[in-house]
Amino acid sequence: MAKKDRTTDAAREKDREKWMARLQVRLVTQPGVDRAVVLQAVKEVTAHCAETGEHPRDAFGDPDAYAVQTAARLAPADRAARERRRDSVVGTLGSVLKRAGEVTGL
Repeated sequence: MAKKDRTTDAAREKDREKWMARLQVRLVTQPGVDRAVVLQAVKEVTAHCAETGEHPRDAFGDPDAYAVQTAARLAPADRAARERRRDSVVGTLGSVLKRAGEVTGL
């Protein structure tokens, strides 16, 4: 194999790893996603790419958008809804505390 081919292969592999890392990071920020969901998504992408030889970006597109779609498909709906409600309450409480601090000059 020529040096240029090895360089190209190494760059493609690095890009694939970056895509997979971005998918995982984006997935864990989605409501209802736990370790099992992340592992299932990684397994699906890895299997597809191994079978077809495709790069994940070519097969699945943008990792951020794919993470959102995957979370909606794989995360249990009740868990996702519960986490969205909790995040809303925490966000509201944070806003109230910030405003209270502004009002009292703290």
